[in-house]
Amino acid sequence: GSGCGGGKRQPLTIIRAGNMLTKFESKSARVKGIAFHPVRPWVCSSLHNGVIQLWDYRVGTVIDRFEEHDGPVRGVDFHLHEPLIVTGGDDYKIKVWDYKLRRCLFTLLGHLDYIRTVQFHPNATQFPWILSASDDQTLRLWDFQKRSCLSVLTGHNHYVMCASFHPSEDLIVSASLDQTVRVWDTTGLRKKQLGGGGGMDFPGMQENGSSRNAGSSAAAATALNVQAELFGTNDVVVKYVLEGHDRGVNWAAFHPTLPLLASAADDRQVKLWRMSETKAWEVDTLRGHANNVSCCLFHPKQELVVSNSEDRSIRVWDVSKRVGVQTFRREGDRFWILAAHRSQNLLAAGHDSGMIVFKLERERPASANGPGDKLYYVRGRELFCHDYARATGGSSGVDVPIASIRRVGQQAQTDGIGSGPRFLSYNMHNPTEGNVLVCSDVDGGCYELITFSLTNAGGSVTDGKRGSCMGPGVFLGRNRFAVLDRNKREIVVKNLNNETTKRVSAPVPNVDCLFDGGASGRIILRADDRAVLFEVQSRRVIGELTAPKIKNVVWSPDGTKVALLCKYGVVIANRQLEQLCSISDTVRIKSGAWDVSPTGGTASNLFIYTTLHHVKYCLPTGDTGTIRTLDNPVYATRVSKDELFCLDREARSRVLTIDCTEAKFKLALANKKYGQVMHMVKHSRLCGRAIVAYLQSKGFPEVALHFVRDPQTRFRLALACGNIEAAMESAFALEQQQGSDGKARDVWGELGAEA
Repeated sequence: GSGCGGGKRQPLTIIRAGNMLTKFESKSARVKGIAFHPVRPWVCSSLHNGVIQLWDYRVGTVIDRFEEHDGPVRGVDFHLHEPLIVTGGDDYKIKVWDYKLRRCLFTLLGHLDYIRTVQFHPNATQFPWILSASDDQTLRLWDFQKRSCLSVLTGHNHYVMCASFHPSEDLIVSASLDQTVRVWDTTGLRKKQLGGGGGMDFPGMQENGSSRNAGSSAAAATALNVQAELFGTNDVVVKYVLEGHDRGVNWAAFHPTLPLLASAADDRQVKLWRMSETKAWEVDTLRGHANNVSCCLFHPKQELVVSNSEDRSIRVWDVSKRVGVQTFRREGDRFWILAAHRSQNLLAAGHDSGMIVFKLERERPASANGPGDKLYYVRGRELFCHDYARATGGSSGVDVPIASIRRVGQQAQTDGIGSGPRFLSYNMHNPTEGNVLVCSDVDGGCYELITFSLTNAGGSVTDGKRGSCMGPGVFLGRNRFAVLDRNKREIVVKNLNNETTKRVSAPVPNVDCLFDGGASGRIILRADDRAVLFEVQSRRVIGELTAPKIKNVVWSPDGTKVALLCKYGVVIANRQLEQLCSISDTVRIKSGAWDVSPTGGTASNLFIYTTLHHVKYCLPTGDTGTIRTLDNPVYATRVSKDELFCLDREARSRVLTIDCTEAKFKLALANKKYGQVMHMVKHSRLCGRAIVAYLQSKGFPEVALHFVRDPQTRFRLALACGNIEAAMESAFALEQQQGSDGKARDVWGELGAEA
């Protein structure tokens, strides 16, 4: 709930104590500064012990560490385009590092006390500026190309705890223990620097950076530096002083696009402020933290503020409703710093014993294949039907809107914290109308049943049939579906009027999820690290197998096989849930789809899956391989011929071309279709040692012969398959190659023995 300080009473809010989606966790000394790399999957953390660590958060490894600062390093930032990192420490030094050269390029001296934050200008190509905030009660602007101080911003009368540039305007915000937040206007400095009139032109500054007269310009720059040191400069002026916190302010941040500010202070409050051209005022106070609030920021994509505190919690607030909507707690660690990724939905938080990279909600769109060439999926608050059959050149088909999904639940009014649909199930057993179950995690789990006409798109839609459940719902037959009761963990069967017709207790303990069972009346239950195929009517277990951390199941179009997608692997089983193969991967698996090509023998035999950064294949024989790389994760929905249809994280339909030759080749071999194999040997781009080794290991030396030019290998293979003519040919070739020394004689001896 919320305390009530001065002003109006806030309504008590139900705060969901969430379990965050942690993507990466590091163990280290106390983390005081964090920065995401703008494009690579890297996060830089600066530590209280003076070390700077560069982590790859996708793989979870330290790429590099930089140790030159003496004492804690509180500020760190990446340059947008160049391989540069800037850091600021308690040794009064600002250091600029080149992470490709792996060394410190130079040090900027001038501050007279601890440096709290450092930042490159967001428009880094035009402004080679660094902004720093220090306990010496000043902010400084530096030109890192000239390695000189441009301006000293004085006015705060206590430590300046943070300072940052506005993402697009000529503004800077700073927060200080003097209990104020200041907004500064840098227009004068910009004009002076870029020679756009206003103020004196910087001597020796030309567009190409060459100086007119090196001697005099250096002298003038020195004079300016001295002047800046002594008197401050009027290039940067205070625009607003925001007063309202009654303790020191630790952090202040701009909204990426709106004229809003958020600030975090030792009075345990987060305040929201609004700015106009002429003034700024306090809009609201967010109460709930139980100790000093160390940092806050606006979520880059959603209307949320995220704050963290020495009370060992991270809190998420709804900006429009101005209430807390989520809290994450740690056992023993105080939080010190937050960072948000520029373009991805990722946040990072630094605490006493390391850092975490996390998301507030999943980004997998809810989707399900329907009959024919149709895919049903949710984008935003709309349910769409995507018709692949109507694909034209360049497009993957046509989107038909079916229905709007209404928001339910208490915190479901807030986008961005996991209130969106997570699972979608389509009723394949009902040919006369469309039935879709949309399930979300709101209020512990709930479903909505949506029914619509299959012939008249956009015709009458029935919705509003809702209930609570745990995980996805599953259709059992033409007019029945099953959900899992989250309290009793029993299977509840309902009809299409949403009336309960039967309750069945689970055949095994700890069931926490239901999946499609591949045929009417059947479901797959997930319990611990097991999958159990269960027939609801007869209450009997048909099969079970071990599969750790199952995320999803994908049935082949002909219903003969099922792929169980786990966090780090894929298990393929038959329709009785008897395992055919199991493969594991080092990177998280995101999605998968069976091939549905009408010809070529791959349909229901070739399974394509995606990880964070690859498209791979898996065959029921256990053979796997990589098909291509991905820039961003996609969610596979359909594979046909050489095309992978998928949804991206924005739930937009995309088509990727894939080359499955290697998979088709292995499949043809496994199915003993030698005609097809030989055709591929002659006409495809397959080659290389790997294929030869593969053929030999699988016991097909005669096929491997077609791939090999090297006489020694040809000789071995020819012997292996008893092809004496080919062996003789190779023996002659070897003799010519090596002369008639001992080795060639061995070859003839071997050949004689074989013959």
